[in-house]
Amino acid sequence: MVARMSSIENSESLSDLPQAIEAAHLIDRLERLSRSGVPVKGLNAAQWEALRYLGRANRFSRTPAALSDYLGSTRGTVSQTLIALEQKGFVSRQPSPRDRRSVMLALTAEGMAALARDPLLEMAGDIAKATGGEAGALATALRAILGATIARNGGRPFGVCWSCKYFQRAAAEGQAHFCGLLKEPLSDADSLSICMEQEDA
Repeated sequence: MVARMSSIENSESLSDLPQAIEAAHLIDRLERLSRSGVPVKGLNAAQWEALRYLGRANRFSRTPAALSDYLGSTRGTVSQTLIALEQKGFVSRQPSPRDRRSVMLALTAEGMAALARDPLLEMAGDIAKATGGEAGALATALRAILGATIARNGGRPFGVCWSCKYFQRAAAEGQAHFCGLLKEPLSDADSLSICMEQEDA
């Protein structure tokens, strides 16, 4: 009986595989097509990815090392990307207030203006249209797929702050939230940003 159940389960998973492969191909093609508007303002794909990360990361995670981990890239490659973005006036560096040996990255006004014209926003519009404005289920599925892929590759999740087990919501309106890991106050904007230290609650 156990062998029969196992056989049924295997046949079901095999029947699902063609659709899963098709979905993987669609995601891959969408990723490539999303770059069709690149270069915009002289930015290549790697530079866009760095800008997008810096636009979403909280103040603890805007470092060259965190960016390297997020992109799954080497420190040398990320360093070259950041040098190019600095030369173009999109990114600035400043000493970290928490560790003077490291630097914090920040978007300049020019960098934020570029993100406002990000080609990825056009795809977001396509997603909203295709899902009738109800993209929550799609986002949940993609988040689960991303989590499995990151875990398989031994990477960091970089999840949203408020979904972390260390996030402590403010006790009352007007008060700051709090990070139980880093022992730092968190603003509403921080709580909506992604963090390199995030662990699912």
